[in-house]
Amino acid sequence: MATTRSLQLVFNRIKSRGTVRCFGTATEGIASPAASSRHLIDLEHDYSAHNYHPVPVVFSHGKGSAIWDPEGKKYLDFLAAYSAVNQGHCHPKIMNALMEQAQNLTLSSRAFYNDKFPVFAEYLTKMFGYDMVLPMNTGAEGVETAIKLARKWGYEKKRIPKDQGIIVSCCGCFHGRTMAAISMSCDNDATSGFWPLLPGQLKVDFGDEASLKKLFEEKGEYIAGFLFEPIQGEAGVIIPPDGYLKSVRELCSNHNVLMIADEIQSGLARSGRMLACDWEGVRPDVVILGKALGGGVMPVSAVLADKDVMLCIQPGEHGSTFGGNPLASAVAIASLQVIQDEKLAQRSAEMGEELRGLLRKSQQQFPDVVMEVRGKGLFNAVELISKSLYPANAYDLCIKLKERGILAKPTHNATIRLTPPLSISLDEIREGAKAFHDVLECDLPKLVKEKPMETTPKAPELCHRCGRDLYGSS
Repeated sequence: MATTRSLQLVFNRIKSRGTVRCFGTATEGIASPAASSRHLIDLEHDYSAHNYHPVPVVFSHGKGSAIWDPEGKKYLDFLAAYSAVNQGHCHPKIMNALMEQAQNLTLSSRAFYNDKFPVFAEYLTKMFGYDMVLPMNTGAEGVETAIKLARKWGYEKKRIPKDQGIIVSCCGCFHGRTMAAISMSCDNDATSGFWPLLPGQLKVDFGDEASLKKLFEEKGEYIAGFLFEPIQGEAGVIIPPDGYLKSVRELCSNHNVLMIADEIQSGLARSGRMLACDWEGVRPDVVILGKALGGGVMPVSAVLADKDVMLCIQPGEHGSTFGGNPLASAVAIASLQVIQDEKLAQRSAEMGEELRGLLRKSQQQFPDVVMEVRGKGLFNAVELISKSLYPANAYDLCIKLKERGILAKPTHNATIRLTPPLSISLDEIREGAKAFHDVLECDLPKLVKEKPMETTPKAPELCHRCGRDLYGSS
């Protein structure tokens, strides 16, 4: 379309000129597009809150599985923005949908109808087999929505007494950084200093059917929902035992508890199935989607449920100005179409098998360093043995991977996630696996010798809620 080309020309012109419009403030010193990686990292450190600890690489351009920094160095992305870029960076179909819609309408708010959200709602609900969708923006908002929906359902339909509704979640879970989400967390960094946490939360061990059954038998009349990740991502890509999801489905049905699957990371083909729950053929009562739903272009999240649950929320009880906006709806439709058209679930399953096979060869060669290689599809992690790394840790190894052109991120001290875009090629998979092997063979021995020793090794930090060392005992 001519209009699409015109918009692209405008975008390119703005990018090439480095145009910055600033109102009521000086523009002197603002970084230009030619700024170096070091300068940009320093700017972020000086002017942005320190709520992240990034690997020191600056993304300037991306295509597929590849990233280039401002100096033109190429890297392979083995994190995919925590699974938000399943389709690959700047997928042309998704970018076209973004540009075409941006010319017509970007926002209506839900105070009015728009001509894109109803189409997206029908498309998404039919794809996953649910009656209705409630649209939001970020994954954390999706989780908040599901919690509110479960509580409302619990009071209206299950007749739980006022103020006594309970949401059960799992030890080691990660559902975001909002107050409701961190109130379920076992991560001391996420909870410390943000008290009081929200009441109405109970915990069980992930994958422990017996503990869940016992809790349901003791407290079932007050439990509105069981919120869980089918594969725990932030905990280190933890896979539940075979049959666990089926047992959860049966227990939730027997005790009239909503089964709420947080598929924000594990869904949309990441695990080798459209939903990770599909591995056991179970249908949750509520599904939360996000990340890859926006195709790596913009935040889009959604909560799926049937009418009996969804219609417990009425006008004025929950919402979002940007949720269901026409730009996001157009992007989400294109993002889902790419997953289907390019058979990314099947591709994820096949590439994941290849990646784990190569990583396990490294494990066999370095059994004193690699404790476990685990995953499904391209949702994978390597758990290392902390004492074999000391005084280094998983973050140090990710720095060495970066130096070899591979971008990954640790979770906790001894686990590295490897979750590339699902469009990644076989050659790129092999390149990433070789870099990991080379880090273990060449870089780790030097790190162990050269990194300064701590005077006193840190003692395991026990979870303030569970009293256990969930992540540092290896």
